[in-house]
Amino acid sequence: MQFKEPWNIIRLLAFTQISAWGSLYYAFAVVAPDIQRELGWRGETVFGVYSWSLLVAGLASTPVGILLDRFGGRMVMACGSLLAAAGLGLLANVHSLGAYIAAWTLIGVAMAMVLYEAAFATINREFHLQSRKAISVLTLFGGLASTVSWPLTLWLSGRVGWRDTFLIYAAVQALLCAPMHLLLPAGRRAPVPPPDARMEQARNFTLREAVRHPVFWKLAFAFATNMFIFSALSVHLIALLQRFGHAAAGAVLMASLIGPMQVAGRMAEMSVANRFRPQTVGILTFSFLPLALMALLFAGERQYAVAIFCVLYGVSNGVLTIVRGTVPQALFGRENYGAISGALAGPSLLAKAAGPIVAASIIAAHPGTTVLLAGLLAVSAASLMCFLSAIRGQAAMPELRST
Repeated sequence: MQFKEPWNIIRLLAFTQISAWGSLYYAFAVVAPDIQRELGWRGETVFGVYSWSLLVAGLASTPVGILLDRFGGRMVMACGSLLAAAGLGLLANVHSLGAYIAAWTLIGVAMAMVLYEAAFATINREFHLQSRKAISVLTLFGGLASTVSWPLTLWLSGRVGWRDTFLIYAAVQALLCAPMHLLLPAGRRAPVPPPDARMEQARNFTLREAVRHPVFWKLAFAFATNMFIFSALSVHLIALLQRFGHAAAGAVLMASLIGPMQVAGRMAEMSVANRFRPQTVGILTFSFLPLALMALLFAGERQYAVAIFCVLYGVSNGVLTIVRGTVPQALFGRENYGAISGALAGPSLLAKAAGPIVAASIIAAHPGTTVLLAGLLAVSAASLMCFLSAIRGQAAMPELRST
């Protein structure tokens, strides 16, 4: 049995995305202190190897994208779930650093095979002109992953320990997610809609053609630098707010605005999807981040400024996930979407791994808030300029122009 009606695919992927993000990405933040205490390793080791898994995911993203284009999401994502189960199972039984590194290496490859980029490539093959709407809907569900995973992981680890928690998550990947991915349509390219049923699209670039264009690298830099900022702040935001003089409980409460704002931003994007091009939405998304950082940098000791930051930051972070899925298709076509989006995702995943480490080094050298936030503001401005340059480059090059 396979799900052939396209919107049934979204229902299936909604569950597997929540499960994959929750077990492979978010759960670690909850159990990392337990791992460190039991194994007696330094925090740099425990978190450093986790960052290594993100590096592996970045390196694997392009070859995985090529496989997605060739074989479709059914087998690639199903194999990714089985690989995730193997990595989580190994992680649950580690007693040496070598095994710990091996476990996170397997998990890193699995991330490239089952998280958003793989799901977006699968959607692209089945939804034709509705792929933008389908990606937006899926990210609404994906945004629930941390909401589900953090309390669930805390509850499970408090009752059965971190090792059995990862064994449970391994079982979910092997017994639920892998069979569900096998329900995806077989590895065929979706039929092209008749000419009168579709708008004119950008011509379909091969991966080799895409990477030769400056537009590709400008877009990759814009996405990667944004991911660097989001990754750095995801780890250090609460501590930064406390340095501004906010109590821990108040900092957590204000930061809790970010999650709902991500969902609100994605819902707003869905409501305007038919009226604005993905590139236009991307300009707004990239513009919100420097505005958010300016509010925090210049008035971070005031609660209203922190609230403004959390709203703009959350909306930007939420919509950027959709922009990463839709803009590459608008610029380079859908024929080789998996390979091209995988290549674009590689630098972003590397930046995601580097963000927390670089931010920690800056904080160690300059314990205040000014140097870090000023640096992130400069990076966000460069990211916006690079995205604008990529869009201008598209408009100036007929072979990249779409309507």
